[in-house]
Amino acid sequence: MKTAWVFPGQGSQAIAMDADLATTDAGKAKLAQAQEILGWSISDICNGELEQLSQTQYTQPCLYVVGCILADLMAEQGQTPEVVAGHSLGEYVALYAAGVFSFEAGLKLVQQRSQLMSKASDGMMAALMGFDREQLMAEIDKQPGAVLANDNNPGQAVISGEPDAVKAVMEAVKTKRAVPLKVSGAFHSPLMAGASDEYQAVLDGVEFHDAKVPVLSNVEPEPVTDGATIKERLSKQMTGSVRWRETSMKLSEMGMEQVIEVGPGKVLTGLIKRTCKELKLANVSDTAAIAAL
Repeated sequence: MKTAWVFPGQGSQAIAMDADLATTDAGKAKLAQAQEILGWSISDICNGELEQLSQTQYTQPCLYVVGCILADLMAEQGQTPEVVAGHSLGEYVALYAAGVFSFEAGLKLVQQRSQLMSKASDGMMAALMGFDREQLMAEIDKQPGAVLANDNNPGQAVISGEPDAVKAVMEAVKTKRAVPLKVSGAFHSPLMAGASDEYQAVLDGVEFHDAKVPVLSNVEPEPVTDGATIKERLSKQMTGSVRWRETSMKLSEMGMEQVIEVGPGKVLTGLIKRTCKELKLANVSDTAAIAAL
């Protein structure tokens, strides 16, 4: 069965999401390595208060490490994907799983990314559910300070940008639900340009290998294995839109039969289900789920 692996991003974190992974050899090794790099314990944060785990500078490294351990355990069982993709932070786990960079290199990138994003205090984000797409895009066009940050599926999107512009779009578009998000800044918008420029200097110093399997990037969901192209696309991710609806459709176009969400929660399979009803969906967040594959 042609299978894609997808990796969730911020918002999927959960207390004890590292639980039984910490009992495996692969998990112990990665958690110890992560502590050396970060200077703090992933397990301590994952088993502490949700409020701390949900702070960007902790959420992103924790999700990255947990996702990488799950990918390693799946590989140990002989599981391999035909293509990989990740939602925002999840793209870093996808690149690790595809062999683009080492666990250490990826974690150092994520550490820098999370710290820069946690300091970005300008702007706001809001999730919209149940709307007319043409109306949404027309209202965004009227507001230069607002952008479509996450195009998740036909009925769910996230807008980001200057607070007045985001609020104006929320008020103008008829939705089933519109909710401001509890984030530090306007992620995936031009307001992240300063953080993105600072991050670029870090990204430039990391070697990207050609991917072992095709990668669908957030900003350009077309399959690619060339390391230089993947790096160029990743450099645009902090300010660019997460084109997840198109990613879901591309998986279907590529002839994928099954999509496995590797990581805590079921956010991505939920989004894909509404876009591509024909795909078989599975979730892997612990060793039992891997054994059941």
